[in-house]
Amino acid sequence: MLRQQDVGHRIVVRRIVGIREGRTLFSDALGELVELSETHITLATDQGRLRVPVDEVHRAKRVPPARRPTAAAVVALELAADEAWPAPVRGRLGDWLLRGAAGWTGRANSALPIGDPDRPLPAAVDAVERWYTDHGQPALVNTPLPLAAPVGAELDARGWAARPPVLVQTLPLATLPPGRADLPPATLTSRPTEDWLEITAGRKGGLPDVARHVLTAVDRVRFAHVYADGQLLAVGRGTVTGERRWLGLTLIEVRPEARRQGLAGRVIRALADWGRAEGATHVFLQVEQRNAPAVALYRGLGFTTHHTYLTRVAPA
Repeated sequence: MLRQQDVGHRIVVRRIVGIREGRTLFSDALGELVELSETHITLATDQGRLRVPVDEVHRAKRVPPARRPTAAAVVALELAADEAWPAPVRGRLGDWLLRGAAGWTGRANSALPIGDPDRPLPAAVDAVERWYTDHGQPALVNTPLPLAAPVGAELDARGWAARPPVLVQTLPLATLPPGRADLPPATLTSRPTEDWLEITAGRKGGLPDVARHVLTAVDRVRFAHVYADGQLLAVGRGTVTGERRWLGLTLIEVRPEARRQGLAGRVIRALADWGRAEGATHVFLQVEQRNAPAVALYRGLGFTTHHTYLTRVAPA
């Protein structure tokens, strides 16, 4: 049987579903284990969440992870994420993207080395360093793994540091579980309100002028607000990019005094409803691997890791 250490991993459950002519009938389910209690096993499958009573379980075990996404799938998702978080200053190095936003957030101030830089790898890294020096910023490179492993090896040889790993997580919108009906409603606006910006500024250490460009310079974008008794308790931002396939979630934030009440899920579901109406079929987000509460929240909603990336930092 399973243990708590298996939560978050891929499992298969053989379930007893009946008896016919004296023979026991079984049904198998494959997915990620999201909850294990004394009475139930809950897993996220491709068809949605499945809650199986323990007394119906014939056998359950951990299985190897699903196959890694193709290089093309990683590139497509990284480009959709770049479109969802647009840096105001941009350049190209062959297929590589160079991005600057006066230092506001790593994603908007890093090179994205996907595709062919149109020159040997050492020369490409030299060019990245020059571009950021010319723009008065430290050189950063986001390396999606394992796609950008050769780039990472070159940066290792040059003594570049690495920030904590970031999980790029995804979920089919059709499998997002329903939320509680007793929570305050979430309202969506096409521009961030001042109190929305205040919460975001507190999380991000201020909002320079370039931040408004990053937040709003997307054709399809919505800002979620959850109020209770006139106070803004939770916020979030959603974008639809990648040829309208991907809903991107960013800046999901709940005030400390209102956490663990389901408000983050309320924000996510409101943005998911809007994303589906815009034609999106899947949702993605990016979360630091060490942010255990957020990782647990998203796991409970059925998110799984598509790929990871490291932000690499040039030596001083």
